[in-house]
Amino acid sequence: VQLQASGGGLVQAGDSLRLSCAASGRTSSYGMGWFRQAPGKEREFVAAISWNGISTYYADSVKGRFTISRDNAKNTVYLQMNSLKPEDTAVYYCAVRKYTGSYYNHNVYEPWGQGTQVTVSS
Repeated sequence: VQLQASGGGLVQAGDSLRLSCAASGRTSSYGMGWFRQAPGKEREFVAAISWNGISTYYADSVKGRFTISRDNAKNTVYLQMNSLKPEDTAVYYCAVRKYTGSYYNHNVYEPWGQGTQVTVSS
């Protein structure tokens, strides 16, 4: 399975973006996650969703502003980002939760998409 993330761009603080992550194969049996990495910082968890979309998980920094969702018929997961802040600036990656373990742990995810850049200006 290969993942293609898209939807990033340059926006102003307070704006919204919707990221998409399309998989080349079937991912409907797996949880999916979004992570981000800012320059000079470690990759951090953003949001995740269970295989059936019933359970969602968010980092405290994005809770109430970001919404993760999925369309299993399209093998696609989305990240709706509202009220963007300059500190949201990062490369955003999607990944398949291939292994058991915490949704918040990047080590349980494989493979990873190539990332899409999100830049929020103040």
